Amino acid sequence: MKKKFVILLALVLSIGTILSACTSKESSNEENGGKDGDPYEIKWYTIGTPQKDTDKVFDEVNKYLKEKINATVKMTQIDWGDWAQKSQVMINSGEQFDIIFTNGTDYVQNSQKGAFMALDDMLNNEGKEMKEVIDPQFLEGIKIDGKIYGIPANKEVARQTVYTFNKRLVDQYNFDISKVGSLEDLEPMLKTIKEKESGVTPMATFKAFLRYDYVFNGEMPFAFPFEGETDQVINPFDTDEAMNMFKTMHKYYKAGYLKEDAATSKDTWPMDVENWFVRMGGSQPYADLLWSRSAKYEVVSAPAEPPTIVNDSVSGSIQAISATSKNPKKAMEFLNLLNTDSYLRNLVDKGIEGTHYKKNEDGTIEDLPARIDSYNMPSYSLGNHFILDLYKEDPKDKWEKFEEFNASAVKSPTLGFNFNSDPVRSELASITNISKEFYPALGTGSVDPEEYLPKFNKKLKEAGIDKVLKEIQKQYDEWKSKQ
Repeated sequence: MKKKFVILLALVLSIGTILSACTSKESSNEENGGKDGDPYEIKWYTIGTPQKDTDKVFDEVNKYLKEKINATVKMTQIDWGDWAQKSQVMINSGEQFDIIFTNGTDYVQNSQKGAFMALDDMLNNEGKEMKEVIDPQFLEGIKIDGKIYGIPANKEVARQTVYTFNKRLVDQYNFDISKVGSLEDLEPMLKTIKEKESGVTPMATFKAFLRYDYVFNGEMPFAFPFEGETDQVINPFDTDEAMNMFKTMHKYYKAGYLKEDAATSKDTWPMDVENWFVRMGGSQPYADLLWSRSAKYEVVSAPAEPPTIVNDSVSGSIQAISATSKNPKKAMEFLNLLNTDSYLRNLVDKGIEGTHYKKNEDGTIEDLPARIDSYNMPSYSLGNHFILDLYKEDPKDKWEKFEEFNASAVKSPTLGFNFNSDPVRSELASITNISKEFYPALGTGSVDPEEYLPKFNKKLKEAGIDKVLKEIQKQYDEWKSKQ
């Protein structure tokens, strides 16, 4: 405990030093904004597998940026598996850089610690064109204590969980998936697949879906209901709904619809292996076309919930400006251009026309081999989707459907509320361990909920769940009173 305290103290002091240094630097760099002054190299860290042609593409990017904003960009990708640890080390050490990808809990915690700059003023100046095109629900949802600490990728703003089916089997057995809306609706189809398709697992392993607005994630026992008392945080596992859902999963598990090791399996059920009938996941407009193209066979989906805007869905992809940036205004000018200039956005995302992709007469594009082999970038992490060129096979109304999807979404009760867990940190550590022990087995139906759900809730009580619920409610009420 003493060692942890020393590390925490060092972190706080280092961040204080960073912020102090930043404050003094900010004024000295005021004059560097705009097209005048010395050229500035923007250091940008983002997520994804490093690509062979990054330098080649950014030679072109930098020719354009030099002319537009008198700046260049040095973009460095950190691979998926290393991202969480390496990015946090860079932040904690006070390394000087300008822009960094972030999302979810990392975004919240690093903003609260002072690692990122508040961007509200710059959004009204250097970023004003970008502010006009980003869905306001993104900017509202990512506020921390009333301030914006990053630029969200303008894309689908909502979450929608769906059941996705292997279409060949749906057609073969004439299943009507338009009637699917709940876990119970799957039973006749699962029974048929189990009896007649020996090489297919009826359910690619997933956990029972309890539709709540979770404070942390679906495995932790803190959530706000979407209906009824939507301003009251509860333990969703201490409800009749949870008992009924886990009973259904246990029934399916005993019937052999899931793998025996479902609770502990690390199998990711890759879409391109056709050994499953139904799975669950997050969707977006035309997701089935995207998944079918990736899988090389057709899939179809049925919604498990309406499109819903939650904190996780608005904070899934953010570019933040570091508190250590030597020229935050120039970094903001770059982000503004990246999110509003179609040529730059496509160049960063797809590479060089004629080298990595070709453009057809109708304006659609097709990948060339070099795009797949040497410049295959994660689009979701790079910025505004709505100015990306469409692929030849994309529906022409793709972006209009995204806008309709966003407009139709239901807002969660806590959109914009971010819980500060410091007052109950020790209780949360114990509750996390208990959830990891019980939830996977209950969620996959691997154990009898009538025996194990009461044990789960008893242990949560002993670990201090009531204290945490009380603290969440207190902070939520304070936040709500200011809205």
